[in-house]
Amino acid sequence: MRILLKVAITAAALWAATELISGITVTGDTVGRRALTLIVVAIVFGVVNAVIKPIVKTLGCAFYVLTLGLFGLIVNALLLLLTSHLAGRLDLPFHVDGFWPAFWGAIVVGLVGWLLHLLFGGDDDD
Repeated sequence: MRILLKVAITAAALWAATELISGITVTGDTVGRRALTLIVVAIVFGVVNAVIKPIVKTLGCAFYVLTLGLFGLIVNALLLLLTSHLAGRLDLPFHVDGFWPAFWGAIVVGLVGWLLHLLFGGDDDD
């Protein structure tokens, strides 16, 4: 149940990014198709974050310390770009048009995800 909630929160955060950031788009002929696309992209984004982010954090630990964590914004933007690339390979109509939309989108996804998690996520041990 907790995984479904995390996917729903991430999908909602991705939707917010598509609405607020020009350069991040999700297309589809119906609202249901766009919602399904966002759910699948949220799953892909979650897998990318679960697999790659810990490796990057470990290897780039010095950059995180030197930049007081701001390097994390760049990492999150690159992970969002990777998710866009993978979505394209999976024929999902989700696209990020470059680094800067990914950068701002990562901030939106992070903030909206954090707020929604505070509202609906309950206690979390991780």
